Amino acid sequence: MTPRENLLVELFSDLSEHGVIRPDLLWQIGLLVIAVGLALVGSHYLKPRLHSGHSRWKWGSEGLARVVFPLLALVGLLMGGLILAPFYPLPHKLLAIAVVLFTAMVNIRVLVYVLRSTFNNAQWLIRSEKYIAGIIWTLYALHVVGLLPEIVEALNSVSFKIGKINISLLGVINGLFSVALTLLVAMWLSRLIEQRLMGASLMDMNLRVVLAKLTRTFLVTLAVIVALPLVGIDPTVLSVFGGALGVGLGFGLQKIASNYVSGFIILLDRSVKLGDLIQIDARQGVITGLTSRYVVLKGADGTESLVPNETLITSTVVNQSYNDRSVWIKLPISVAYESDLQLVMKLLVDATRDIERIVQDPPPRAYLENFGASAVDLSVGFWVKDPENGTLALKSQINERLWLAFREHRINIPFNRLDVVHFRPNERVAGDGNLQGLGPDQPG
Repeated sequence: MTPRENLLVELFSDLSEHGVIRPDLLWQIGLLVIAVGLALVGSHYLKPRLHSGHSRWKWGSEGLARVVFPLLALVGLLMGGLILAPFYPLPHKLLAIAVVLFTAMVNIRVLVYVLRSTFNNAQWLIRSEKYIAGIIWTLYALHVVGLLPEIVEALNSVSFKIGKINISLLGVINGLFSVALTLLVAMWLSRLIEQRLMGASLMDMNLRVVLAKLTRTFLVTLAVIVALPLVGIDPTVLSVFGGALGVGLGFGLQKIASNYVSGFIILLDRSVKLGDLIQIDARQGVITGLTSRYVVLKGADGTESLVPNETLITSTVVNQSYNDRSVWIKLPISVAYESDLQLVMKLLVDATRDIERIVQDPPPRAYLENFGASAVDLSVGFWVKDPENGTLALKSQINERLWLAFREHRINIPFNRLDVVHFRPNERVAGDGNLQGLGPDQPG
């Protein structure tokens, strides 16, 4: 069995045997205080400069800012131990415990930062941070008290065989940890590369999205290839997995494969892109996300529809911002026949002026559309710069202006009148059209 090393018990035994007031322990306490003090001063000086760094290196500066204090303290403790070694031989038990604690703090902050960057501050991750920190602190606490080696041996003793391969519980845990770690690193790197690509304003948006997706696919595949040997699995099993995947695609995964390929086709032919205002069947909205399987379509009311990529390939898509984002809007209005039509048409155009969302070149125009049964039908047409923000509020603003202008110039908006004649039970219509009373005994 591996000799049990209990740092905490050894420290208390050393204190009880040699006392507290002795030069080597006082030097360790002094070095610990100096290291922590210098780390506090250094983090206070470096953190604002790291946060205000160039946006190009923002991801690196933010990660370093999270670990600058425990990292500086750890470096200070290690250097202090090296300085103290020629004068007082190892082990320096107090410094050893402090090094373990600050190492745990560095690991926790690095892991939480990588997880947050990879999963974009997901709510489930924020709720799980305390559990992640608790697990890491528990492992380091077990190491300090010397129980971790015994737990490792116990896990290694629990084993089972699959064919000729002997698999232990410790090997399974190590394998899962290795796979999870390599995948996490791959996803984190792909996230960083995606952020850099999305910030390249000189590159076409669709090309940026394609490169980001290809990079993520490549890194995740590479991570799986690297992780398999670490677990003890022969990478040649991927050929078997590939055959099974091919059979699965042939039977039940056609739609998934079709959506995945359709996503790359959409990005490469640039038929739609992020920010486009499109209409598919009865859905209309702005494209806010392009994923491997679907397109996120956000409507004017805030609802988001997940449209499969295959639908964009096989259906007719009305892209209202393919070459120009502006959209033509027509607002109908009816006025009475006695109205001054020239004045009405001028008021229609004036109602659209000085509105920032309306394009003034080409200018809005009024149209005389039809002579109706009881009114003259007109309309005003104009181009809207940002149709993705909706047109209901814009139409309401123009209608309000027209209402006030029509009241000022006494222009009537006609409406159909319906005259209703009420007959009482004791009345009837005479031949001249007048009502005549009926007696109680006379038939109606």
